Amino acid sequence: HFKRTLEKHTVQVCAAFHLSVSKSCISERYKVMEREPQKIREGYLVKKSSVFNSWKAMWVVLLEDCLEFYKKKTDKSPKGMIPLKDGSVSSSVQDFGKRMFVFKFSTVKQQDHFFQATHLEERDAWVRDIKRALQCIQGGQKFTRKSTRRSIRLPENVNLGALYLRMKDPDTGIKEMKIEKDKKIYNCCFNGTCVIDWLVSNNTVRNRQEGAMLSSAILNEGYLQPAGDLSKNAAEGLAETTFLDDPEAYYYFSDSGFYCEGNSSDDDVILKEEFRGAVVKQGCLLKQGHRRKNWKVRKFVLRDDPAYLHYFDPSGGEEPLGAIHLRSCVVTAVDDVPEARKYDVEGNLFEIITSDEVHYYLQAATSAERTEWIKAIQIVAKTGK
Repeated sequence: HFKRTLEKHTVQVCAAFHLSVSKSCISERYKVMEREPQKIREGYLVKKSSVFNSWKAMWVVLLEDCLEFYKKKTDKSPKGMIPLKDGSVSSSVQDFGKRMFVFKFSTVKQQDHFFQATHLEERDAWVRDIKRALQCIQGGQKFTRKSTRRSIRLPENVNLGALYLRMKDPDTGIKEMKIEKDKKIYNCCFNGTCVIDWLVSNNTVRNRQEGAMLSSAILNEGYLQPAGDLSKNAAEGLAETTFLDDPEAYYYFSDSGFYCEGNSSDDDVILKEEFRGAVVKQGCLLKQGHRRKNWKVRKFVLRDDPAYLHYFDPSGGEEPLGAIHLRSCVVTAVDDVPEARKYDVEGNLFEIITSDEVHYYLQAATSAERTEWIKAIQIVAKTGK
């Protein structure tokens, strides 16, 4: 009886202590902030588990002083919280093979947290805002976004994101080609020499050696991807530099319509006809299943000519779970969904009805995002094949 009483008393004391510490931490957090922290950015990201080697889509919220992540957007309390103070963020993450657009946040206690975005611009936006939040914490300032134009000053401080957009410009950028080699055809790619030539001719670098160094940084950031054994071996550290100023080394833009075809053991993705259109829009949405009627986070990629909307498991897998042919489809905003569980639906719904009378129900995170998707799909459905 004495033992049971002691154990009960110990549990009560521990619980009371934990509650006291939690309230103290929260109180101290708001005392430091002197107000409720501002919400800077939110959206779906794929997060690597801290315990297991698994990845799962999470609703992530960036506040002025921390990153919160939720199992679902509708959850009231976060599954976890990562403090920003004295931490660091990096987008140069090459630890996960083909898993692209990953960034890492390291806490002051050297705990690494890995997040994956759906596309390049999304990853860069998260990293940019986290870096700015860290600067504001260090300077004791309220969060404000700096103009990206101010960061483009000197070649040694070049904005890689802005440079990437210039490289992709259809009129003045690097020209994509179809290259045939060793019974393989590489589409929408270019060689290393073309990249260095472009950098030198645009006065971005002073010489080819500087060009190779800058190109290596662009490659390491994930803006460029290697295609073929020569460039892949260099990127994996099997050559003196990660980027090769070589007409036989092939590369492509990360979000381009690159594909390789031919008989080969090379692991380049062989894309079907429906994948060859240019990417118009991409991001995460909630999709209702056709059988169980439950909602799951899916990564969607919208392409035109031909007009397709492919959806993927955001936590892994290069093969799409499905494809929606958008030619002559109808897409509209809707208020509710038949057979949907009410607690799974927060709003911002829209429906796609294909020419074959197949209905797809999707949820966007915001009303503005829903409008953007509807407009983009409508344009592609009219103009694409």
